[in-house]
Amino acid sequence: MKEANVGFALVGIKTEQYATFNENYKDKAKTGLNTGLEFKFNKEDKIIAVVVTITFEQNKKAFLKLQVSCHFKISEDSFKGFCNDSIITLPKGFMTHLTMITVSSVRGVLHAKTEGTIFNKYLLPTLDVTEMVKEDVDFSLDN
Repeated sequence: MKEANVGFALVGIKTEQYATFNENYKDKAKTGLNTGLEFKFNKEDKIIAVVVTITFEQNKKAFLKLQVSCHFKISEDSFKGFCNDSIITLPKGFMTHLTMITVSSVRGVLHAKTEGTIFNKYLLPTLDVTEMVKEDVDFSLDN
């Protein structure tokens, strides 16, 4: 199946985690950013969840943590095109696209959650999602 023809729809966005740890925050301290990426698959509903976690930290201690998931429903035709035997293989390019949508959603949730707080100055920078998604993603279709 050609990746350009994948039928899918964004069917949900969920804030899985949001926490601030004021005791770990110092106004002028050097700040680091850690990111995490996870994929989940619900075969009955043909839904892919892309879960992105970001953690802003200082001195190796988190002061802001956010985890957001975006849920994408795959069309029946696309789903069948990705299946072989007992595995569904979702192409790297397609998963990179879904990750980009999710990262953009994280950026918006971060702004909304921190608006009016001292943490609103911490924006999620542009991320090279091609470095985050390195290969096709396989899920077992067995129970």
